Amino acid sequence: MKRIHQIILIVSMIALSWLGMMIVHEAGHVFGAWTSGGTVSRVVLHPLQFSWTEVSLNPHPLWEVWAGAIVGVLAPLIAWGIAAWFKASFDYLLRFFAGFCLLANGAYLAVGVFDQVGDTAELLILGAQPWHLWLFGAVCIPSAFALWHGLGPKFGLGDAQGSVCSRHAVIIFGLLVAVILIETVFVLA
Repeated sequence: MKRIHQIILIVSMIALSWLGMMIVHEAGHVFGAWTSGGTVSRVVLHPLQFSWTEVSLNPHPLWEVWAGAIVGVLAPLIAWGIAAWFKASFDYLLRFFAGFCLLANGAYLAVGVFDQVGDTAELLILGAQPWHLWLFGAVCIPSAFALWHGLGPKFGLGDAQGSVCSRHAVIIFGLLVAVILIETVFVLA
């Protein structure tokens, strides 16, 4: 039974981290638009495709685009920091999520320089230099792995031999289902 909880926890946490990362990243674009006098016309979140934010009035587009990645890494780090400060039993889940967001946003911008799609293409058009994006990735990607270091036993790996908090596995699975349902309802609306 403990292996089932381990599998549920790991698979659900990875999927939830992907969806959560897109939500936080797009929230960063919304924050960037609002703080620079922009108008958000649409945010698209869908569990089966990449998310995006459309800004119709955008007086400071460079800030709005950078804000996606910046808020996308800082908000999860702050959430984990608060949970760790209060010694919450689930702080390792937020630590994993923060690492996931660091890795995803860092790789997106650093590797995106070569494909020039999405935010990377916009940043380069708006005047960001490739080395800015590589520097962002060079800070974020190793930081992600540093955060993840030592988390294996919490996910039942190594000496833990599949033992995980079954309550956390159920909660993460429930959150994953809720996020998928909410995103699907908003897409259909």
